[in-house]
Amino acid sequence: MLLRTAISKVPKSTSLHTKYTQCWKIRVQTWCTWRTQEGIHREDVKSVRGVVCPDISKIRNIGIMAHIDAGKTTTTERMLYYAGYTRALGDVDDGDTVTDFMAQERERGITIQSAAVTFDWKEHRINLIDTPGHVDFTVEVERALRVLDGAVAVFDASAGVEAQTLTVWHQADKHRVPRICFLNKMDKPGASFSYSVESIKKKLKTNPILLQLPIGSGRGFTGLVDLITNERVLWNIKSRVDDGRVFEKRPLTPKDDPELLEEAKEARCALIEKVADLDDEFAELVLGEFSENLDSVPPGKLHAAIRRVTLARLAVPVLCGSSLRNKGVQPLLDAIVAYLPAPNESHHDLLRLYEHDLCALAFKVLHNKQRGPLVFVRIYAGTMKPQSAVYNINRENTERISRLLLPFADQQIEIPSLTAGNIALAVGLKQTVTGDTIVSSKSSALAVASRAAKEKGKTLGSSREQESLVLAGVEIPEPVFFCTIEPPSMSKQSDLDHALKCLQREDPSLKVKMDPDSGQTILCGMGELHIEIIHDRIRREYGIETYLGPLQVAYRETILQSISTTDTLDKSIGEKRHLVTIELGVSALPENSSATTSVIRYDDSVEQQLPLDVKEAIENGIQSSYFQGPLLGFPVRGVLTTVKSVNMQPGTSMAMVSACGSRCIHKALKLAGGLVLEPLMSLEITTNEEYLHAVLGDLAQRRGSIHEIQSRQENKVVLAFVPLAEMMGYATVLRTLTSGTANFSLELSRYEAMNPQDQSALLNRMAGLS
Repeated sequence: MLLRTAISKVPKSTSLHTKYTQCWKIRVQTWCTWRTQEGIHREDVKSVRGVVCPDISKIRNIGIMAHIDAGKTTTTERMLYYAGYTRALGDVDDGDTVTDFMAQERERGITIQSAAVTFDWKEHRINLIDTPGHVDFTVEVERALRVLDGAVAVFDASAGVEAQTLTVWHQADKHRVPRICFLNKMDKPGASFSYSVESIKKKLKTNPILLQLPIGSGRGFTGLVDLITNERVLWNIKSRVDDGRVFEKRPLTPKDDPELLEEAKEARCALIEKVADLDDEFAELVLGEFSENLDSVPPGKLHAAIRRVTLARLAVPVLCGSSLRNKGVQPLLDAIVAYLPAPNESHHDLLRLYEHDLCALAFKVLHNKQRGPLVFVRIYAGTMKPQSAVYNINRENTERISRLLLPFADQQIEIPSLTAGNIALAVGLKQTVTGDTIVSSKSSALAVASRAAKEKGKTLGSSREQESLVLAGVEIPEPVFFCTIEPPSMSKQSDLDHALKCLQREDPSLKVKMDPDSGQTILCGMGELHIEIIHDRIRREYGIETYLGPLQVAYRETILQSISTTDTLDKSIGEKRHLVTIELGVSALPENSSATTSVIRYDDSVEQQLPLDVKEAIENGIQSSYFQGPLLGFPVRGVLTTVKSVNMQPGTSMAMVSACGSRCIHKALKLAGGLVLEPLMSLEITTNEEYLHAVLGDLAQRRGSIHEIQSRQENKVVLAFVPLAEMMGYATVLRTLTSGTANFSLELSRYEAMNPQDQSALLNRMAGLS
């Protein structure tokens, strides 16, 4: 429109008018070409309403996980396009992808929150979750992997295994999720298939099995060799308009490049031998019928054996491609269907107790202005229907599902019901939060508890025993940054409280608390970007211009020495006297202890005598004092508290017992001497060798310790441990030092005791003395 206006205003006789006219013609031709290309597939665009509802064996619940900027969202975008669910190919740089729908995601070009989409591929239903790659949002990966049956790990073929790749891989190990590796960006200069495979083997300590070989690399990457079928797959993409939907697939013949033929033959033999080493059934077949000629092993038998070793997590299939250049995504979709498990192949011991009753896990909550809270649920057993009551075991309450929706990023389709093995959005669950187990009714939960008790040969016990029957929830990491947040005026305080309550329910890694001294609201998050995004969302989504205080580090406290102490509480309320005396000891837990908080235990003689309600009261009192240490008021960790004796007058209230326990532990912590623990971050920097000296010198000034310096193609990778307090604003400093060529990733490694000089300086600074 602007160009047409400019043409009309410029005199026809001028050269500028001629240039404008030529530019207009080119734009019209490009638009017409695009419309023609689009028109070919316009009628093929599918609706999510028409997604197939196959047998549970043809459902795949998968996640896309990787280091930041490895190409997860681009890969997801291509999958949706080739499956026929989008009309055009979206681009992260243009901010028009399906799964990155938040304004903050489109502005920054990164994934911030996981997004779920449902589509079908070759008569299989795929429920896919695109997860973030930034360490600040690692809880999104954690809760996605908790409910998924399989995952695709995407790698930048020029970098191999990177820092966050290790983190998400270990998360997948924890949840026992079978994986496929996809070496993306094979078209990138410096891409190396062999280097990436070797880094997977060494750094991830896993067993990669190569199902494909790339044909060319960098700008010369044109396709791949399928080692199972011994075929070459070529994409002849001549322009940006070509979408990669059409590709050529034909068997390798002696007329092909001799070097490629030899490489493919050796790779296929190596694949067969490796799979035979891992699968006994396939080994018998190879040693029997095909011992003389490995080339004659049928693709079907090899395919079945690869599926078995993948599901057993003995190996990970490796594929390659370039999502941005529309190459290799269709074979990846075929591999997802072929090698990743169906929901009925992921074994959960608890689920057989539910039989055909509903059992689902809430793993994510979103707030919608029109519909209210939308709860993502993974259905493990039974069927979920709208307008039905469900029982939340964790909250011990009954709620009603008003509507049931199928997710497609920020769009939702209403559905009449959904069966086991699927992922859905439930509307109407106002109390449910991440990690809650949902069943059909309270009687159903009691029946399951009863069946479990019978299997163990016990009678149905306490509520604590029943709680052990819920599905495992989601582990939430501890926040490492905090800052104050204030509304523009006191009249907006209630609106801010509501916004923070909604955001906390959406994001369990966000913690909000009140400073008891100043009355200010404290925001605790996983990093600078995390808090920045929360601040921006409050402004955009809730219309509140808040003010953030300076970012501060979330320290922890522990004790130096063992100590025992006694405290007596004697108080009369009305005519009733409350008298309790508690003796307890505190000591530091060993450094190699797996406990990340503090531990409470009882002397044998005391534990047998105390009733359960008295124990709970003492523990509540002790735990409340753990929240605020004696030095700086930070939470206490790494302390073993032993309750040695408890004497109380009959009729003493449990509140008094709890208060006495709190006073006694507070007294003991002061006497034991305090030690500040600071968060130590694992830092990975990728830089050119010419800037290495400057980067190392800067790290030395930040109290950093260099762990290792590796080579990655032409770059150097510095692995170091640095206190979080020294990393404020590091991105700007690193850009300056390296002329913008370096990048880094940061994640929490552990908490480490500060030395006396640094602790003294910190105490003075916090007290305002320096």
